[in-house]
Amino acid sequence: MDHVVYLDTKANELEKLLNGTKKMIIRGATGRKLPYGKVFEGDHLFFINNNGEGEIKAFGKVSKVFNSDKMTEEESKNLIMKYEKELELSEAQIKRWGGKRYLVLISVVDVKPIMPFEIDKSNYGNMDDWLPVEDINKVKM
Repeated sequence: MDHVVYLDTKANELEKLLNGTKKMIIRGATGRKLPYGKVFEGDHLFFINNNGEGEIKAFGKVSKVFNSDKMTEEESKNLIMKYEKELELSEAQIKRWGGKRYLVLISVVDVKPIMPFEIDKSNYGNMDDWLPVEDINKVKM
């Protein structure tokens, strides 16, 4: 399964993934929403900056996934702190994800820059920061 993952440009997530200081992606919510339960070891992640430029710029592979059970605010914050080194989060990101009831931690390997390309998002009316696209070639423009 291929996924398009929007990254926080203010936190330089793409650069951190490419230089290897960031080894893990985090997503979370008060309920179980994407990518909870929808991403698995071996899946491919295609990275795009969340700044409107609209180009996939890098690729990586999922090596491990952790979908949390329902957590308290304190448990959520503790989990983030436990993986702080791998996550490489900014203060704003810690505030954003800390306290969420459900967290998804995705370990990523083999992150490499690729020739940038755009995707067709027309089949994704409810834009989110995670798009399960099944096969990247079906949305590649």
